[in-house]
Amino acid sequence: MPTALDRREMLQFLGVGGVAAALARLAWLGTATASADGPTVAGLSPAELGWDPKHSKYVLPPLPYPTSALEPAIDRHTVRIHHDLHHAAYVKGLNAAIAGLEKVRDGRLPASATASLERDLAFNGSGHFLHVVYWRGMTPVTDNAPRQPPNPLLDAIDRDFGSLDALGTQFAAAANSVEGSGWAILALEPVSGRLMVVQAERHQDLDVAGVRPLLACDVWEHAYYLSYQNRRADYVKAWMGLVDWNFAASRM
Repeated sequence: MPTALDRREMLQFLGVGGVAAALARLAWLGTATASADGPTVAGLSPAELGWDPKHSKYVLPPLPYPTSALEPAIDRHTVRIHHDLHHAAYVKGLNAAIAGLEKVRDGRLPASATASLERDLAFNGSGHFLHVVYWRGMTPVTDNAPRQPPNPLLDAIDRDFGSLDALGTQFAAAANSVEGSGWAILALEPVSGRLMVVQAERHQDLDVAGVRPLLACDVWEHAYYLSYQNRRADYVKAWMGLVDWNFAASRM
């Protein structure tokens, strides 16, 4: 019986695409590429995604800043609950789905369990990856990160949206109009090299296959409800003031 996630299955989750429908849905998170340390997804290494090769599972990556660092835009209690409870649950669910599918393969679970496990894999895997982009795509207001994109990202924004203000308007409209829970994402379509704003409902629905997320704004209520209640638009505006444009540019 295999005790580790094999390279093929790991690459399938990381975005190369796969035979199973759920893994194919995960491919929209970006193309995996090889490096000296293993596959990466748009510049995020397995370690940054929390892959623990010794124990063959994902672990919750630590926040890149203290829980209070995003205040007053996002309060420390929201950050702690969001990261330590909600994000952690997606990591746990991802590991459980991987383990469950292994049990299906070796006969410890019936084949009829496959459909629900594949859904769990897509939901939790996409949720985990997008949360890594979410946390790393924000930076404390007091640091020295630029408050506008560096080139060539700024040139690409001007080309594809007309201006940074126009991008902000479209992004906010996308975030505020997600039905129920989901995400607004600034993404790069790698074939044309063009930027686009996409929505995701839940974590994995309404995807555009193959795009690479540069920034991701979580509009599930757990991301903002303690401070903003039903004022999602106020949260989105505050989030846009935290964007780490250096991080976004590094993912091009």
